Amino acid sequence: MTAFDNLMAFQRDTSALGQIAGRLGWDQETMMPRGAAGQRGLEMAAIESVLHARKSDPRVGEWLEAAQAPDAVGSAQLREIRRAYERAQKVPADLAKKLAQVTSVAQGKWAQARADEDVATFLPVLEEVVALKREEGEALANGGDVYDALVEDYEPHTTSDDIAAIFDAMRPRLVALRAAVLERPKLKGVEGEFDENAQMKLSRHLAKTFGYDMSKGRVDKAVHPFSSGSGSDVRITTRTSLTDPFNCFYSTIHEVGHAAYEQGIDPSFELTPLGRGVSMGVHESQSRIYENQLGRSRAFTGWLFEQMKNAFGDFGLDTADEFYAAVNRVQNGCIRTEADEVQYNLHIMLRFDLERAIMSGDLQVAEIESAWNDRFKADFGYAVDKPSNGVLQDVHWSVGYMGYFPTYSLGNVYAGCLYEALREAVPNLDDQLAQGDTSGATGWLRKNLQHHGSLFAPRDVIEQASGKTPGPDALLGYVERKFGEIYGL
Repeated sequence: MTAFDNLMAFQRDTSALGQIAGRLGWDQETMMPRGAAGQRGLEMAAIESVLHARKSDPRVGEWLEAAQAPDAVGSAQLREIRRAYERAQKVPADLAKKLAQVTSVAQGKWAQARADEDVATFLPVLEEVVALKREEGEALANGGDVYDALVEDYEPHTTSDDIAAIFDAMRPRLVALRAAVLERPKLKGVEGEFDENAQMKLSRHLAKTFGYDMSKGRVDKAVHPFSSGSGSDVRITTRTSLTDPFNCFYSTIHEVGHAAYEQGIDPSFELTPLGRGVSMGVHESQSRIYENQLGRSRAFTGWLFEQMKNAFGDFGLDTADEFYAAVNRVQNGCIRTEADEVQYNLHIMLRFDLERAIMSGDLQVAEIESAWNDRFKADFGYAVDKPSNGVLQDVHWSVGYMGYFPTYSLGNVYAGCLYEALREAVPNLDDQLAQGDTSGATGWLRKNLQHHGSLFAPRDVIEQASGKTPGPDALLGYVERKFGEIYGL
């Protein structure tokens, strides 16, 4: 076997172990007994120790020195392995193990604190997570910006200054649109209670409608919806609300976007560095375009309106137009995952600024709740009513995902570019969506983006698919046109 062959065989085993670690995380959020949290932390630490040892194994460096790529795909494999190896070499093994253990425990403490509306019980472990992530960032940054080093994990070749520049361009137009919309009369919403078993049944139907292969996946419930896995085992979760079925349905469609990306990758890349989404920004472009540009379109909501009438009977909306407006209505609310397209990115900007300040040391963990509440009041004009609607609503910080949040908005920006190209490529898109047929849209996305996995750099794959350099104008134009029409601006 050549050095390249040895390296790829070693990498496939490492990737398989990573999938096992991911399955432990999936179980922790869906089925694990609450009392098992401590032991699970030790299990996660043990497997992370093995993974870190493999990722930083000196043989990987030797194989990389000697390996000759057989083709362009092989060159991309070496690029991704080298990047991971160099990063793993910078992080001490004990730190990687400690992070896995602490974040596993912290996730359970966050869930309990969220249920109890008790920030104080979560802050000590969050303090520990932040200290460990800062230590990791310092090791990776090698004298550079700590937060940039963490962002690199989720969006390679992007800095916090790059992100801030995009946000600065977006904020004024979003704030102006929000102000104009909120001056208009409020739109009707759904009424009544919605059986949670019926919600899950329709949720699974929606997953299949958007191309999710249930023979290689499953839909479960979790506190915070997520997608997990790659290749032939990609699982999603959603959540239900007795009075808000859209929470369930659009969480499901969102996570299906993530899962469809993983399921759509070239099967020959399975268990290799190319066999996963190239970045979280690109990943979010799929979840957001599935959820918003497709799932909340006038055409698709007309079909969904009929599905909901069949499942729930009368729920207070009489026409497909009323239903479309209800799905997209802009209203006050604290929860990011329930936010409309006008306000969603404002939620992300708040989190981006706060976590950047936390990682730089400008904001202390003990101050995070008051900082969140003050910033929210300034940005949205009303107060957070309880911690589960404020600083405790998201799982990300508890599991150490510092640097993840801005990728949601990058995903929206990428989705705006992709949607323009998609509409041009599939001229009868609305006719298809009105019949509940997403195959034209999802097939185009699979062919032009998902199939490539990590073969190309994040912005390159968006530019190839959309035919343009990624920027916020396409997204902002789409949002302004859509909500201008809905609200008669």
